[in-house]
Amino acid sequence: MPNKTAQVDQFLLIHSARADNWREITTLADAWAANRGARAALEAAISAVAPAEEYYAYPGRRLLSVLAERIATDDAGGAARLARRISNGLLSHSYRGRQSEWDVHDEMSGAEVTDIMPPGTGEARGRRPYFEVLFVNSQPATRWEAFAAEIRRLRRPEDGFIYEPVLVGSFEDAFCAAALNPDIIAIVLAEGFPYRSRHDAPVLRSVLDPLGETEGPDMSALRLARGLKRIRPELDVYLLSDRQVEKIAGDPTADAVRRVFYAVEEPLEMHLAILEGVQARYETPFFDNLKKYARRPIGTFHALPIARGKSVFKSDWIRDMGEFYGLNLFLAESSATTGGLDSLLEPTGTIKRSQELAARAFGADHVFFVTNGTSTSNKMAVQALLAPGDIAVVDRNCHKSHHYGMVLTGAQPYYVEAFPMTEYSMYGAVPLATIKRALLTLRAEGRLDRLKLLDLTNCTFDGHMYNVRRVMEECLAIKPDLIFLWDEAWSGFARFSPFLRPRTAMGAAADIESWLQDPASVSAYEKQRADLGDEPSDEALLAARLLPDPRLVRLRVYQTNSTHKSMSAIRQGSMLLVKDVDFHTVEAQFHEAVFTHASTSPNQQLIASLDVARRQMELDGYGLVMNAIEIALKIRRAINEHPLISKYFRVLGADEMIPAQYRQSGFKDYLAPGATWATAVKAMNEDEFYLDPTRMTLVCGTAGFDGTQFKGLLANEYDIQLNKTSRNSVLLQSNINNTRSDIAHLVRVLVEICRGIEKRLADGGEGERAAFAARVKSLMTDVPDLPNFSHFHALYRGDAGRTSPEGDMRAAFFHAYDASVCEYVPLIGAECDKRLKEGPEMVSANFVIPYPPGFPIMVPGQVLTQETIDFMRKLDVKEIHGYEKARGLKLVKPDAVAAKAKRSAKAR
Repeated sequence: MPNKTAQVDQFLLIHSARADNWREITTLADAWAANRGARAALEAAISAVAPAEEYYAYPGRRLLSVLAERIATDDAGGAARLARRISNGLLSHSYRGRQSEWDVHDEMSGAEVTDIMPPGTGEARGRRPYFEVLFVNSQPATRWEAFAAEIRRLRRPEDGFIYEPVLVGSFEDAFCAAALNPDIIAIVLAEGFPYRSRHDAPVLRSVLDPLGETEGPDMSALRLARGLKRIRPELDVYLLSDRQVEKIAGDPTADAVRRVFYAVEEPLEMHLAILEGVQARYETPFFDNLKKYARRPIGTFHALPIARGKSVFKSDWIRDMGEFYGLNLFLAESSATTGGLDSLLEPTGTIKRSQELAARAFGADHVFFVTNGTSTSNKMAVQALLAPGDIAVVDRNCHKSHHYGMVLTGAQPYYVEAFPMTEYSMYGAVPLATIKRALLTLRAEGRLDRLKLLDLTNCTFDGHMYNVRRVMEECLAIKPDLIFLWDEAWSGFARFSPFLRPRTAMGAAADIESWLQDPASVSAYEKQRADLGDEPSDEALLAARLLPDPRLVRLRVYQTNSTHKSMSAIRQGSMLLVKDVDFHTVEAQFHEAVFTHASTSPNQQLIASLDVARRQMELDGYGLVMNAIEIALKIRRAINEHPLISKYFRVLGADEMIPAQYRQSGFKDYLAPGATWATAVKAMNEDEFYLDPTRMTLVCGTAGFDGTQFKGLLANEYDIQLNKTSRNSVLLQSNINNTRSDIAHLVRVLVEICRGIEKRLADGGEGERAAFAARVKSLMTDVPDLPNFSHFHALYRGDAGRTSPEGDMRAAFFHAYDASVCEYVPLIGAECDKRLKEGPEMVSANFVIPYPPGFPIMVPGQVLTQETIDFMRKLDVKEIHGYEKARGLKLVKPDAVAAKAKRSAKAR
């Protein structure tokens, strides 16, 4: 283990570093065996990894002892073979399913050197899922191996899973093991262990310091249980006690413990409890039931011909589709919701149970499965929570589904602006001061009671994560019953990272809920109230870090996540999460929203994938998310520190993505000189905005490519797929699917592209270099200013405040349906310029959304200004939703609308 503990990625890269360290040990052992290296170098490398190796079951003390013995007896060949066997086992995870990997007599198996392939997709069934259990005890270390052997003897052939014990003897070691080893998914605590580890290794500090666990008066097993659940809430924790277990079991602080046992009087019961706890997470009610359904002989007399696959496999013309997808896809299809299947519209059986398990996994009270994307989840939430005339404070830069939701409900959007990143033609997130000012403006107008919802995107497409708790607390200080809708389409995975979880809606809601229940919260509020005075000015409220009155708060939080975007769900799989103390008042409306938007023929496989995605994240999510973050950090370093690639490309740091005033900690970037993991954690905890490490904005304009062009080049020439682009950048996203091979491929491609640029510039002479410089200047310097929302036309502000900007967007939207009150004006030409200068005002009849940047630069009823028109004219993207170049801008004629309304009223 390297000792560079100050390095910012020391903790996050510790998982992949373990495999790298063992490959290095193998190299050193081979060199020693071939008389090309020294024994001392091998011993030093093993000594460096030894403290952290205690936190993993494999290779374990027995194999490590044999390795040490072979080195001590100068058995270089034997040491090299065993080191390679261990390294291959870690690389392929073969130890999880092959018991011989644990045998100290490695010569009995001849496959250890070459068998490094992981389990394949076609491997035979019957393999039992493997996990590890952490036992925290006060026994002497000399007794641990015997204790582990006793645990292994409890295994039975009928067990659905197989686990290996990991034994530690202190509070610190327990925390490190749970943080470093993602295979640990259950923990058994025996009282009486000390706080301090028996090791004084740098790895301890690099893990414990950012996790914020310090020594204190309470070092009990219950405190450790609560601390472990704080970083990994999915863990099952069991407590062994030799004192008053009845009293402990009834203690409210024991909520973190799944079950309390008296000492170890029932070892088999403990073993069964561990397996039962894992089974409770492994259960996928709908998917399991769908598999049973597919095995039944069903006669279908409903309107879904492909069910059972007969129409496919008996046809010479489409049989290839069946062969491509496989028989099970069709056996598991049905349009019926009887015969053991459940209804997504009104679930009462396995879908209902699956949604309850998802609620547990994501920290929600309720979960709705949605099979047509988070666009629909957002519209369902907006429809259920808002009514005509209600006001919603909305990020103008949010996904179009929120805007259409406002049209659907007739709610009036109060648009707030995110901070601009003009250089990269994108927006960030909405500053808290802007949000608070909107609430205070509505209060001054006497319209705060009309405000129902704050609707924000977290994290943004480009990775900006709000300080969610602070936003909600400060808003609740102004309006205690405000409802929050957080669109977390891109960051559903963040639930399973202890560092990112507090910046999620459900994570922050749980923290606020705990604070509300703490008697100290009232004292904190009363102190602030005394400091601010009885009638603080708006400026004083804007400057203060506000706390709500815990006696008045109604905590109402909703979160949508695109499960398919960051977890293993099929495309369009989404979840709507609810944590609302007043949900009973809107539950009927939510069911109506489900009836409105959900298909009456939802895809069964998609529902099953949501069920399975939840299972995976509860059992494997911690390690998967850590791997995604590791991948992202390695990509950042590989690109920004490569001598050739960095001449033309770079991944933007936090200091370029987030203005300094929103980075109160001073954090600049993961790779900035002097950056430490402690400063990164400080930024996560304190800064107004934080940059999701898995989202990397790669600037390509400095290589002469616009975002769309570079995206096409990567896809068409190199088989690398991206999603989001801007004028001069593309977005790289690491996810739970990525591997280090993906990094290597990306780096290799970027090197090839850079070499091509270098050759072109060298061969093309001065003319080519001048053209390249002009292209870069066009992309990186001559960028259009980003237009803010202007205002709604007076025609749509009859019910608005004097100074608040909300408007009736729905009326404008439907006026576009009436050709007699609409007109078209060419974007380029004298008429448009004259209208901007002399009037009459141009009022947009519809949404106009360029891709990129993907936000609506015009909404129905908005008055068009010079900055909006200038931006449109400078756009060089091919895809602009809501704009027909041949006809021009579609506009509403307010005078025609008013005249028609007058005639209609007169006729009545």
